[in-house]
Formats: sequence, structure tokens, C-alpha cells
Amino acid sequence: MTRVYLELGSKKVFACSLEWPGWCRVTKGEEAALDLLMDYVPRYRVIAERAGLAFEPGDPVVAERVPGDATTDFGAPSTMPELDLEPLDAEEARRQVALLRAAWELFDETVAVSPEELRKGPRGGGRDTSRIYDHVVEAERSYARQLDVRHKPYRSREDRDAMREELAEVLARPWEPPGGTRWTPRYATRRLAWHVIDHLWEIEDRREG
Repeated sequence: MTRVYLELGSKKVFACSLEWPGWCRVTKGEEAALDLLMDYVPRYRVIAERAGLAFEPGDPVVAERVPGDATTDFGAPSTMPELDLEPLDAEEARRQVALLRAAWELFDETVAVSPEELRKGPRGGGRDTSRIYDHVVEAERSYARQLDVRHKPYRSREDRDAMREELAEVLARPWEPPGGTRWTPRYATRRLAWHVIDHLWEIEDRREG
């Protein structure tokens, strides 16, 4: 069994794993979103293996449904499920952070070996590699503020790494409600990992063909 939750927008539905941060897919309709999530098992396995974890998920079981909003329909998760208020012990927190670190590593490696110009979409749109990279790391700085981790705009890769280390340290702590930050660690790790992985897969797909 693989516990997932569905975030229901008026046009799109996100299916997200509760235990495997970043394993989320979005499309139109609940069943289609669940099917798409399972289609990405082989690609997410690469991330899990980098983290040193076995990844053999069972059939998805919907544990919660949450209402989405305009951000959901735009294509980004936006609503925190109630299940993210469950206490988080140190072992599980460290496991989830290991997956986030694996996503960061694979994203950086993919950026480093990809051409600057990527294949455009059907209407000629889409950022090129350096713009995707800048977007991802700047979004992380914004996301970090939801956990009271605040950094000025980066001047170097070292600045970015310092923020990531602080984020990882905060997210690896055991947690229980009420907490005190806008995002719970479970939700924050999932949202951070989703954004990195989504753009990792975008680069992989758009540099081919």
C-alpha cells in the first residue's frame, strides 16, 4: 500500500505520496493523476536509490482529499493535507531529508551536463537550463521563509549550499504539532523536493529529441 493524497483543483488534480517527498504528479482527473503517479515509479526510484533507499511502492490508496485552488490549476501543489500534522520522529525526518538531498544532487548533476538551449514546447515556450536552475534555487529561498530560514539573494554557490544545509538541519529535527512555522516539516520537504524533481524531469525530457 502506498498512501497518497489528492489535491483537487477545478481543472487539475495532484496525486502526491505522503511518505516519499517529491513523488507527485498532476493532470486532469483523479484516476488519471493516480495512474500518472505510478507511471513515474521508475524515475522516482533513481532518486530513492541515490538516497540509499529501496523503492518498491504498492498500489496507491487515497488517504485524504484536499481542496485545491488557482495554484493547483496552474500546476503547483498549494494545500497542506491534515495528515502532514502527524508527529514526525527523528528517523523518519532524516529519511525524508535524505531524499531531498538526493533530489538536489541529481538536479545539480543534470544541470551540469545539459545543454543551455532546451527543446521548446508546442508554442515555443519554456525556460532554458540556466533559467530553470535560477528559478529553482530562488524558489527554495522563498520556500525556506515558511520555516523561518531566511537568506539574502545568493552571490555564490556557497551561499546556496549554506541555505540548503540550514534547511536540511531544520527539516531533520523531530517535530510535533503545533510547531510554530507556517509549513510543517512533512509538507515543506515534499514541496521542496517536488519543485526540484519536477524541474529535473523537465530538463531531462526537454533535452531529448
